[in-house]
Amino acid sequence: MQEDRGMKKWRAFASIPEQYIGLQEIIDKQLEIPKPLLTEDQMEQMNQVLVEALYTNQKVYLTCYKHGKHITETGFIQFVDPSRDIFMFTYENSKLKKKMKLSEVMNIQFV
Repeated sequence: MQEDRGMKKWRAFASIPEQYIGLQEIIDKQLEIPKPLLTEDQMEQMNQVLVEALYTNQKVYLTCYKHGKHITETGFIQFVDPSRDIFMFTYENSKLKKKMKLSEVMNIQFV
């Protein structure tokens, strides 16, 4: 019986999912970090690694800035198009390709 009362007590809150969504958005916003500004030297070094990784098919660690977070992945560069600000990335343990923006890259280095 006690458990039933407890469940009913919390059911009222479950009927307002918008509140949970709003709270989660606030929490996510507080966890966001600002996008770092890169120097010309950093961008040039990343460009050299990107081109070398593309032509030698070497595995790289790639750190991108997306939605207020740094995301690090390991894989291979398959294609680069600077004029469209995109490149194609293949994950280390998969044949899946992902189109990414060059402007989101914060760091790239060889494994």
